[in-house]
Amino acid sequence: MLNTNRSIEVIDWGLVDYREAFQRQEDLVQEIIQKETSEKLIFCSHPPIVTLGRGTKPGDVFAWAGDTIEVNRGGRATYHGPSQLIAYPLISLEKTRDLHKYMRVLEQSVLNVLLELKIPSQGRSVQQQVGENTPDEATGVWVGSQKVAAIGIAVKKWITSHGIALNVFEDSQAFQGFYPCGFQSSQVVSLEKLLGQKPEIHTLQKSWEKSIVKLLSGL
Repeated sequence: MLNTNRSIEVIDWGLVDYREAFQRQEDLVQEIIQKETSEKLIFCSHPPIVTLGRGTKPGDVFAWAGDTIEVNRGGRATYHGPSQLIAYPLISLEKTRDLHKYMRVLEQSVLNVLLELKIPSQGRSVQQQVGENTPDEATGVWVGSQKVAAIGIAVKKWITSHGIALNVFEDSQAFQGFYPCGFQSSQVVSLEKLLGQKPEIHTLQKSWEKSIVKLLSGL
């Protein structure tokens, strides 16, 4: 537990099956709604799976041979796997009721980490999706035209679930056979590739935890 004015409990689930993590989130959101538990910030990773958000379009998944699941978050199809570090904040937005501000906070939490690593990056970048004639604003964290972190959230009675996935390690099998968030797989990048070496995952997680807890506490 970190001492913040929001009493956000930080939990590390490690590598956990996506469906199990999804159900755990649903249960915790209900408990937070009923004020039976405190707000949470969960870190984890998953075995390879493509999750299909509410915005998924026909043709987004065309040759992915692995597991898929439809979920209640916003956004299109995306990958979750052991090469990522994922943050699931389960917090109340009752005071702000501003989903755009919340998503900018999630982006900024990663931007802060990348700044420490001396990687120039930006959030909510103008990019062109597959099949679109013109570029448009796209959420997430971007290094040039490549996406290093993807965001997809759900909100129930102003309690958030799902969150943000940071691509940490290179994984040749990830992001293949579908359009991640509507983009070409070549537009996805990892920290390992950007740095030219494997990041130290525990140091990275501690840095991200500090960044995101501070930002969430200000909501």
